Amino acid sequence: MEESVKKIEAAIEAVLFSMGEAVEAKELAKVLELDEKTLTKILSDMEIRYDEEDRGIRLVKLEGAYQLCTKNEYYDVLSKVINMPKKHSLTDSLMETLSIVAYKQPVTRQEIEAIRGVSSMHAVNKLVEYNLITEVGRLDAVGRPILFGTTEDFLRCFGVTSMDDLPVITPDKIEDFRKEAMEEVNVKVET
Repeated sequence: MEESVKKIEAAIEAVLFSMGEAVEAKELAKVLELDEKTLTKILSDMEIRYDEEDRGIRLVKLEGAYQLCTKNEYYDVLSKVINMPKKHSLTDSLMETLSIVAYKQPVTRQEIEAIRGVSSMHAVNKLVEYNLITEVGRLDAVGRPILFGTTEDFLRCFGVTSMDDLPVITPDKIEDFRKEAMEEVNVKVET
């Protein structure tokens, strides 16, 4: 297959994938600066190849429009993915708890609660459920409390490759945060 046809096919895939719905052939031809006959031939070849190869997608023609769809035989796999629990947004309480774990790890729930000043059992349990933190060991102390640390999912979610990539919190920033927190609870801040 010649190089220019491969590039056209790649552009078609990009358009159809990103649209997620059927795109009319005349619109595709216009965008790709091709005549409809040439485009139709390329789309027909792609459709045949997708059907012949072991691929999870197929090219479907729908009344003069084309769409990338998953093959029917992968319905059971897709239904498992669709029925997986959704990622939830992180509340302020969860973000606060997660920040403490990220910067103080390994850390116990009791240490988190001492910093936050409130019970953190629910927040810790939710963060474990979301796989953002995990048990990393036990503290060698009375009761052997669980130590928590962040996970690889945490790194992926926040777009960092290691804990060294987290922003550094300077003493000035800490003071700004303290003042902000005090103002939120209407306490006069002394300077």
